[in-house]
Amino acid sequence: MSSVQDNILSRRSIYRFEERAVEIASLETAFEAARHAPCHKQTHPWKFYVLGQDARTSMIPEIERLAREKAAGKEDDEIREGIEKAVSKILSPPVLIAVTSAVTPEDGFREMEDYAATACSVQNLALSLWDQGIGSQWSTGGITRSDFVYEALGISPTKEKIVGFVKAGYPAAIPKREKKSIEGIREYLP
Repeated sequence: MSSVQDNILSRRSIYRFEERAVEIASLETAFEAARHAPCHKQTHPWKFYVLGQDARTSMIPEIERLAREKAAGKEDDEIREGIEKAVSKILSPPVLIAVTSAVTPEDGFREMEDYAATACSVQNLALSLWDQGIGSQWSTGGITRSDFVYEALGISPTKEKIVGFVKAGYPAAIPKREKKSIEGIREYLP
């Protein structure tokens, strides 16, 4: 099996990371791979914002609000645990990257094509990181649609849409995953 195929088949979303810094050179290698993703009409709609401690901390009030909202109706201890877990997901990964895609409200088809290209770019990023022994996880949710987060990170919602956050670092554990069979995802038509 080629190293590319092996890399694709072995990559997993990583949820726990070692407390070890990721070298800037490794990130730059991954961004180089990301910028070579296929994209319709060469729009290159993606942008990656590597968030330092200040940027992460600026999002905490909204992370806490979203966690409280999600935990509505639960016991105080469960609410507190939920908030701590949500904040930890932002503060603890060695690397946290906000990923955006260009917005073109006047052309819905192009915006869809640009989102698909951005997803390809994130996959290239993840595979390049994995090839270097660095794991990642692409996460979405309410945080990607929050006006507060756009403001905190200085991202213009009229120009870019936050499509997710990539957490990255050296894996503390690699989960096992079952994938659908090839027959479950592919069909040959006459």
